[in-house]
Amino acid sequence: MVKNCICAEENMSELNLDNEMLKKLETYIDNIEEKEGCLINVLHEAQNMFGYLPSDLQLFISRKLDIPAAKVFGVTTFYSFFTMEPRGKHVISVCMGTACFVKGADKIFNEFKKKLNLKDSSTSEDGMFTLDSLRCVGACGLAPVVLVDGKVYGRVKVEDVEQIIMELTEEKVIKVN
Repeated sequence: MVKNCICAEENMSELNLDNEMLKKLETYIDNIEEKEGCLINVLHEAQNMFGYLPSDLQLFISRKLDIPAAKVFGVTTFYSFFTMEPRGKHVISVCMGTACFVKGADKIFNEFKKKLNLKDSSTSEDGMFTLDSLRCVGACGLAPVVLVDGKVYGRVKVEDVEQIIMELTEEKVIKVN
């Protein structure tokens, strides 16, 4: 099998991505002993580094792992954890599973949209917030559930939305005695 040759200096300049970060990702991939079956791990690492998985980055990963770009795209779009769009500093995810929906998750989602001035699942213009919905987080006993930057908020009410946003926007002042 002939492997695609990807050399950092030759091919990174043609991508619309940060070359230094691409070199770090390339080093990460090069240090993987068994490349077969490592796609999800590489996508996780790439998303942690870049914040999202744009098509140029997926193509780079495809070439480095010598797998079809369609496979990389397929995995990226199949798993809801991966995103092809930049995300905000704070990611707010409202669970829309049956238990959460029955207990008013749609109203909570709409309140976040209203308070953050968003049209739908999107990122605020200032890049501070991304709002999206999830199918189920598996915490039905805490319904309705909201995840904020990975932190679980259970039994959320519409009235709690403003407080959650305030917690995220407050500047922490450290007093020195």
